Amino acid sequence: MSPRGVAIPDLRARLFDAAERVLARDGAAALTSRAVTAEAGCAKGVLHTHFAGLDEFVAELVLDRFARTAELAAALPAKAGGGTPAGNLADVASAVLALDPGVVGLAVTRPAAALRVREAWAAGAPGFNAIQASVEAYLNAERTLGRVPAGLDTASAALALVGTLHHLLMTGHPTAPPPQTRVKPLIHTLLGTT
Repeated sequence: MSPRGVAIPDLRARLFDAAERVLARDGAAALTSRAVTAEAGCAKGVLHTHFAGLDEFVAELVLDRFARTAELAAALPAKAGGGTPAGNLADVASAVLALDPGVVGLAVTRPAAALRVREAWAAGAPGFNAIQASVEAYLNAERTLGRVPAGLDTASAALALVGTLHHLLMTGHPTAPPPQTRVKPLIHTLLGTT
């Protein structure tokens, strides 16, 4: 436990990581500010010192995780010409699907957190739209290089891929087949490859 009044380095990251562990181990119903702070080894009130409440904390956690994923996707256009288009898209899909479904689902079950996330995305915070824009830019670059079909509707292909990723994140459950097994055939269909 950190002593009272002592600054905790990387507190946000520590609390976010703790929340993910609580969710993975005990489920959404167990996620309380006390559970998070106990898991993080912090004083009970530290979460409320830095966030207006659990809903704001959950929203910030979701936004943080999407921002990290969008940052990975932003590197995709620079990969044009390297690897294979299907492989590069599969890598980005895997990064999106690595988002903790418990975290994503938690935001949906907490209306105030969901509203905050939607408002942040509408104001330009990186989320599915940023990932979609990166995929489209990548496909445009690959089309220019002749590595994907010249007639490929890159905007529609990016929307189809990211929409599918969203669907798989929102509907996944532990007994479902790994979502990557469903995404790879879609990528090949979108690119017209086998």
